[in-house]
Amino acid sequence: MPSPTILTSAQLSRLVGLPDGPTLIDVRIDEDFDVDPRSLPGAVRRDFRQVASWAPDHKGHSVVVICQRGLKLSQGAAAWLRHEGAAAESMEGGFEGWRDAGLPLVRLDKMPPRDAEGRTIWVTRARPKVDRIACPWLIRRFIDPAAVFLFVTPSEVLAVADRFGATPFDIEGVFWTHRGDDCTFDAMLDEFDLHTPALDRLALIVRGADTARPDLAPEAPGLLAASLGLSRMHADDLVQLDAGIQLYDAFYRWCRDASEETHNWPAAAPPGGLGRRRPSP
Repeated sequence: MPSPTILTSAQLSRLVGLPDGPTLIDVRIDEDFDVDPRSLPGAVRRDFRQVASWAPDHKGHSVVVICQRGLKLSQGAAAWLRHEGAAAESMEGGFEGWRDAGLPLVRLDKMPPRDAEGRTIWVTRARPKVDRIACPWLIRRFIDPAAVFLFVTPSEVLAVADRFGATPFDIEGVFWTHRGDDCTFDAMLDEFDLHTPALDRLALIVRGADTARPDLAPEAPGLLAASLGLSRMHADDLVQLDAGIQLYDAFYRWCRDASEETHNWPAAAPPGGLGRRRPSP
């Protein structure tokens, strides 16, 4: 049984992609990383030898550290993080345990370049509705939690991308865009190899809402209605993005945990068929 400062890959898999999930730090050495240059969703690579310099940044936060096998590097880095006030754990079995369990790993060869602060920068058209909220949600939750999103006039997207080192998405003629009947959200799942049952189910809903095909999923019209409502509630695209990310958090949890649950009224009668109790005389 793992110690209180070690969690299993199964336990961690239930936290990945959630808004209150821990920060994942990958401390694998370069030799191990080069053999399999994939990453746990949302993980950030750090040099374990420099832990004294980056550990204070995580004070007061929940952190999980991953090394190749869950032994000395991750346990040592987690101990140092706890020394600096973080709620830090290591993962039993490390990267190899996660991989061997068949859990999702992000392909990093398609990852856009990062800026001087280690963030990916993305740019798209202003006034987002569906795909331009769904993609930032996917990136923030599963690819780069620190990603920056710029919303600009449609005609200026490519120029802004060039001048500001940003990656354009969801416009015609770029890599991250619609492909055939699929939308940009689908393209990101494909390129980052992020297919899971929950994300695939969400992708179908996004595709139906984004491409005027409500027949693809019964939930698609609801997502479209909520998305259009948010676009009219918020004039600031970044405020709308924050609100939309919460919407996608809810849809993702439904896709992952609640798609078989139903709700009806009136509630079922209590055992024995008793109705409302009369007050005592």
